[in-house]
Amino acid sequence: MQLTKQRMLPLEDKLRRLVIEARQYPKGHLKRKQCLTKMVRLIEQSHKLWHEHTPYYEDALQQTWVYFCQNVCEPGTGEQYDPDRSSVITWLNRYLKWRLQDFRIARQKHLSRCTSSIVSSKTGKTKDTTENLAAPPDTPPILETTLKWVETDPSGELQSIHIQHRPDVSCQALILRRMPPEQSWEKISTEFDLPISTLSSFFQRQCLPRLRNFGQSQGYL
Repeated sequence: MQLTKQRMLPLEDKLRRLVIEARQYPKGHLKRKQCLTKMVRLIEQSHKLWHEHTPYYEDALQQTWVYFCQNVCEPGTGEQYDPDRSSVITWLNRYLKWRLQDFRIARQKHLSRCTSSIVSSKTGKTKDTTENLAAPPDTPPILETTLKWVETDPSGELQSIHIQHRPDVSCQALILRRMPPEQSWEKISTEFDLPISTLSSFFQRQCLPRLRNFGQSQGYL
């Protein structure tokens, strides 16, 4: 009877009850993990989480699930989820849209650096805006410079940082596969026989910060 009542509860009530239950257990406790897993499953099945067809959506979504697990029970990487302010799904959608906006801005900056031509409004032909400018000899394109850095790995750091027990799945290997023209997470997952969530989470935690540091050191960011 109790199980039947729970199934009949509206989604938000189910999620609210699971949040309350999860908070009764300490971080890392099996019961809390089970509650979080149930919430993730319910949210995914509801199809109420924001979705859009963009190449960086899966990366933003993985960041959102990590944020969810780290902040739904207590403040971790951000503010603790407050059930009195919004529903769980509203809270997650807000964060997901922020991350998508971050990716969108980063992509636009990347394209603006890599693109050196515009379409003439009069002729409709492509005109190279840098054809009359002398390019600094020591300033290769951002992609070329970054690719060379990843491939040569001067410090050896990119090869040494890898998924536990999988030295073949290193920062170097993943960054090379995610550089333009980037491979999909589905393809990388098949290649290494690892879940997309594992690969994406490792990429966010270990690869992106190193890419960002390199970009800053080169004056790209």
